[in-house]
Amino acid sequence: MAEAEGAEPRTDLRDAVVQGPLDVIGDADALAAAADRLAAGVGPVAVDAERANGFRYSSRAYLVQLHRRGSGTVLVDPTTIDDLSPLQEAVGGEEWIIHAASQDLPCLREVGLEPATLFDTELGARIAGFERVGLAAVAERLAGIRLRKEHGASDWSQRPIPDSWLEYAALDVEVLPDLRDALAEELAAQGKERIAEEEFAYALVRQPKPPAAEPWRRLSGIHGIRDRRQLAVARELWLARDALARDTDRAPGRLIPDRSLLVAAQSDPESKGRLAARKDFVGRASRSELDRWWAAIEAGRASDDPPVLRVPSNEPPPPRFWKGRKPEADARLQRARTALAAVAAELSMPTENLLTPDVLRRLAWDGVEPTTEAVADALRARDARPWQVAATAQRIAAAFVEADQLGPEAPEPSS
Repeated sequence: MAEAEGAEPRTDLRDAVVQGPLDVIGDADALAAAADRLAAGVGPVAVDAERANGFRYSSRAYLVQLHRRGSGTVLVDPTTIDDLSPLQEAVGGEEWIIHAASQDLPCLREVGLEPATLFDTELGARIAGFERVGLAAVAERLAGIRLRKEHGASDWSQRPIPDSWLEYAALDVEVLPDLRDALAEELAAQGKERIAEEEFAYALVRQPKPPAAEPWRRLSGIHGIRDRRQLAVARELWLARDALARDTDRAPGRLIPDRSLLVAAQSDPESKGRLAARKDFVGRASRSELDRWWAAIEAGRASDDPPVLRVPSNEPPPPRFWKGRKPEADARLQRARTALAAVAAELSMPTENLLTPDVLRRLAWDGVEPTTEAVADALRARDARPWQVAATAQRIAAAFVEADQLGPEAPEPSS
């Protein structure tokens, strides 16, 4: 997709310089003073959080960063302060600038921090049609600032936090006010202010997916198991690992990787010793917790009701199977995809931001009366925003009419 007209990538890049201060706030008195400092600032508040994904079981925040013009930077350790309400009281009613808010809002809410309004610079960059929407890329394009991103995947539960990490964390919020202003100008120039407002508002109220009924079925490679007894063993191994990970607050894959659980489930070891002797049964807890894994294997083997290999679902099958199973739905999907690709090109934004692919698949598979009104109602029922309904309902309806008239044997539309 070609980028939207407007700001061009910068060539006069300069390294970002941290403003600070970089003192980590870890007690209530220092937090109160920092909250007062933020309250005295002006304009929106830039907010970010650092987690320890891949290292810890939880997705909690291990550092919260805030920056506001006239206030400087505030770095807070939420693991040593039980009550962050002074921050919420100081700036909760202000607009917050967050880059990729869907990643940070859950852990911020866990510690009692919630914005009244939001400006998401990552989402805004997508709406503006930027091909590269990471913070470093957006900072380079809009502000000519070069950010180093080497600490993003670090273990932020480490204490003390190294100074170089704190500088990285501070810069992540210190650049946001300027990026917000430049991006707002870009969106206005493209006539997309209303689109951005609706998307930012939806990001605040969007509900997370409900937890999976059987999360162990997300075990990587589990679809290769063709025996229900082996599947029962894989389930018990996953549950045992998950319990250990939760109790020790360690990422499950760091205890024992998915592939080792599958090895244990499929190799059918005769004894605990045979399991321990396997060179492909690896992981830092593969031997220290051997009794745990063997107990899980025995529990799976003894199960009176091993799980079914495939769980019935009301979700549409992958589209590659539609032509053989439901050709009329496949025809609707292909025509509608082509129509939406044209709309996305007109708006200079990714098709997935124009309309969630799953929404279009559901409409095509389930079928809907091919009128603009009926399609619009179906889109609204699936949480499409008003701008999305206005941009796509008529095009989808026309595509469905064309598909029904031409029939499933018609050639696929050219993109």
